[in-house]
Amino acid sequence: MFILNIMAEKETLPTQEFVEIDRVEDGVVVLKNGSLRRILIVSGVNFDLKSEEEQNIIIAAYQNMLNSLRFSIQFFVHSRRLNIESYLASFGARANEEQNELLRNQINEYVQFVKSFVGQNPIMTKTFFSVVPFDPLILPGAITSAGKKLFGFFKKAAPPEEDGELKRRNFKENVDQLDQRVSQVVSGLTQIGLRAIPLENDEVMDLFYNLYNPESVEKKNVA
Repeated sequence: MFILNIMAEKETLPTQEFVEIDRVEDGVVVLKNGSLRRILIVSGVNFDLKSEEEQNIIIAAYQNMLNSLRFSIQFFVHSRRLNIESYLASFGARANEEQNELLRNQINEYVQFVKSFVGQNPIMTKTFFSVVPFDPLILPGAITSAGKKLFGFFKKAAPPEEDGELKRRNFKENVDQLDQRVSQVVSGLTQIGLRAIPLENDEVMDLFYNLYNPESVEKKNVA
């Protein structure tokens, strides 16, 4: 069993105060109220390049998928600046090794051109995600957090206490329910011609790091 804590100590990561995520376990985001979320990375499609008939087919298939669901689902697009420093560094190393002066000058000119172009026109990359939720039934008096913000539903609530074995068994049953929903969503997106893959622990961690640290150097695992 592989479990990761998604948040560091409170004094080193203040966002823990308002992000209601307890941990990431086996690719499942576990909220502090016991609700579960699984994040899918979804391939894109260039809708504008499709014929009108193909566009209508995609729209109809998407509508059919949404109508077939009996639970909420979230789609979001993560836009980020593309980091090309390593790309340019590889050309710099190549220029230093080049014996032909003409080729060396051409490589250096290319590097300078790319730096200038990116400086005036930042290169952005877009990644598409879908979030599938499962909110276990909680005893009366507990407050669920459905319907709030990214990955749904960050309102504070605490489930009743359970012993370790019962808690583990309930968690497994809830994950099974969540995975059934995930399979339905994946199947529906496949009908549209899109590929959807659940993120693993490290990929979820990288995604959240990038979301909450947009000015930092971008991670490379989720792209």
